[in-house]
Amino acid sequence: MWAYNSVFYQIYPIGFCGAPYANDGICTSRILKIGEWADYLKELGVDAILLNPIFDSDNHGYDTRDFRKIDCRLGTNKDFADVCHTFHEHGIRIVLDGVFNHVGRGFWAFRDVQEKKWDSPYKDWFHISFDGNSCYDDGFWYEGWEGHYELVKLNLQNSTVTDYLLDCVRGWIEEFDIDGLRLDVAYSLDHNFMRSLRHFTTELKPDFALIGEVLFGDYNLIVNDEMLHSCTNYECYKGIYSSFNSMNMFEIAHSLHRQYGPDPWCIYRGKHLMNFVDNHDVTRLASILTNKEHIRPAYGLLMGMPGIPCLYYGSEWGEEGTKAPDNDYALRPCFDAPKPNELTEFIEKLIVIRQLSDGLCNGGYRNVVLTNHQLIFERASEKERILVAINASGDHYTAYHGDLNGTATELLSGNVITLTGQFDMAPYSVNYLKF
Repeated sequence: MWAYNSVFYQIYPIGFCGAPYANDGICTSRILKIGEWADYLKELGVDAILLNPIFDSDNHGYDTRDFRKIDCRLGTNKDFADVCHTFHEHGIRIVLDGVFNHVGRGFWAFRDVQEKKWDSPYKDWFHISFDGNSCYDDGFWYEGWEGHYELVKLNLQNSTVTDYLLDCVRGWIEEFDIDGLRLDVAYSLDHNFMRSLRHFTTELKPDFALIGEVLFGDYNLIVNDEMLHSCTNYECYKGIYSSFNSMNMFEIAHSLHRQYGPDPWCIYRGKHLMNFVDNHDVTRLASILTNKEHIRPAYGLLMGMPGIPCLYYGSEWGEEGTKAPDNDYALRPCFDAPKPNELTEFIEKLIVIRQLSDGLCNGGYRNVVLTNHQLIFERASEKERILVAINASGDHYTAYHGDLNGTATELLSGNVITLTGQFDMAPYSVNYLKF
């Protein structure tokens, strides 16, 4: 699966393109702006872009009106086809946000139910009771996603609904040649639907990637040979920033050891979970870290740990953004143009190293040196062995261990060094040692 060796770049199009929050009904070709970043993203080195919702919706994209039509605030289907063609010409794959758990109140089938009530042929597309009433006084009650009644929950046990959704996915592959889907709130989706989706997309496009949004629980339940290829690794997301803020590298080391370490602890060996330090739903890394000197080591950890790294647009140059209660607008801004800086150059170098390394993409995980402020771990595959060394302290540190022996190439600098049981770590440093 191509995604296992890739670095993703996530964009929230409605915010990125400067579209109005509420659907104003005015067709404006804003989505072409994403294509204008293709040269920049190619230089950055990412392999795929993950786009949050782009289809016709009431407001933020997760309240879909029509799965077959690009949101007019972003442009036309032809505009998006042109964007996809541009990225494919640059060797960058396209992954869309598949919002299949719920739709908006403006969804065409739900509007038919509002009009015709029990006479609507679409009443069984949703979880509806005509014995009650909704908070919008529809004359019937319906299930909303986690109590959000602007998001109408779909009945994924209805084969007519799932056939419709699968046919929409077929259309996206045929019209836009997309390469995968991120499944919104995958933890809420019907498991049989995900099995059907995996079989259906594999038949259409054998290397089609399915990545689920999962916040908690056992990822094995949906990341397996019958369902999804990957899912979001929120456990390690929290572990990364929390380890730096509390100056306790034991937290992230414990999570990685639990997920990928030697037997009998390993629970996700051979799987590639999607890792991130921020996204469209959480405070950006530069704002959540209490010490800005930890930004580089955090990215060094992200690119060195097992899994699939995903960057969130703007954070590669240190953009800030804090999540507010019930308000994610500050996390989803519009930028006139990329603003690359030294941090961007550092991340670009990390990306190149990762893409060329079988050990970092596919190797196992083993803790080598672990203190409150330092972490050295091994990523070893059949082809190569790499030690990733992180120093979260503002002081120099000398690590001692029997594995710190031999001749190694420090991949960030290109320097060849000889180790004799110890390794000197500069303050706030990241080192990748290839033996």
